[in-house]
Amino acid sequence: MKKVVVGLSGGVDSSTAAAVLHHQGYDIVGLTLWLMKGKGQCCSEGMVDAAKICEQLGVPHHIVDSRELFEQNIIDYLVSGYREGITPLPCSQCNRAVKFGPMINYAKSELGIDYIATGHYARIAFDEQSGRYQLLKAIDPQKDQSYFLYDLSQEILASTLFPLGETPKTETRRLAAEFNLTTAEKPESQDLCLVEAHGSMQSFLDQYINQKTGDIVDQGGKVLGQHQGIHHYTIGQRRGLGVAYSEPLYVVDLDPVMNRVIVGTRDSAADPECTVSRVNWVSIAPPDSPIRAEVRIRYRSQPVPVTVVPLPENRVHLRFDEPQFGVTPGQGAVWYEGDRLLGGGIMERKSKV
Repeated sequence: MKKVVVGLSGGVDSSTAAAVLHHQGYDIVGLTLWLMKGKGQCCSEGMVDAAKICEQLGVPHHIVDSRELFEQNIIDYLVSGYREGITPLPCSQCNRAVKFGPMINYAKSELGIDYIATGHYARIAFDEQSGRYQLLKAIDPQKDQSYFLYDLSQEILASTLFPLGETPKTETRRLAAEFNLTTAEKPESQDLCLVEAHGSMQSFLDQYINQKTGDIVDQGGKVLGQHQGIHHYTIGQRRGLGVAYSEPLYVVDLDPVMNRVIVGTRDSAADPECTVSRVNWVSIAPPDSPIRAEVRIRYRSQPVPVTVVPLPENRVHLRFDEPQFGVTPGQGAVWYEGDRLLGGGIMERKSKV
């Protein structure tokens, strides 16, 4: 019987993943990471629900105190990014540095188990020809979470199972009810765990970053209004600017040195290209020449055609076929070939000319 450690957040997805594997005959052990204090599916409430699921399935449940790791890799990462005028993407960073890697290390070193599983909606396949593990989109396009998994290594993919990758969300709910799981009717988490715990990203950031009043200016430097801290804004933002103008304005840049929010028209917020750093090549080896692909520059965006040009130092240059609105420094750019996730990385701030 194959043993597997299942990451349990206390939500319906991870609970159903555990139940599916248990039903298939796997010898499972539940594992919950204690990331921070407070409410939310990643915190106290989630740990209690995860423990109930393990009790219901009759399997062991382990809790690992990961609060210090989360503080260093996610909270510090977010706060320093927002201070610098970028909008960090915490979920991919958390998956790589806080969840998957440490879970596999714990499973192998503490429990003698070689595999982990989670409730993420994605698929993994092994390609014999290339000798690489392939990260694939989930069958349900509305629930596909591969975008947040682009930073997983080949070693992690080799030790990971995604039991829900072939399952539509409606089927997950049905399975949860069929297994009579206590989380079957639990509402879905709609926000980052930090937002759930603090009420809003602004409330969370205000605990770490002092509000500092500055100017909202147009691209020519004309002052149009005032802001209470650049960490309250992100590239492409339209609402909440508090600026009256003849046409809709969007945030096109953030200037942490001058403490300014720079706004412009929608057309001025579109970029024909961008540079991506901290690139992780997943389903293919790093290419030595440009490739064609489709890229997502945010989780819910539709993939768009792009040319990916490899650069030194683990970077690439993306040339969009058509200018893209809201290219946001700190967010992830993830490129695909059909269902295959080829690679991804973090979009850099535009260089000043």
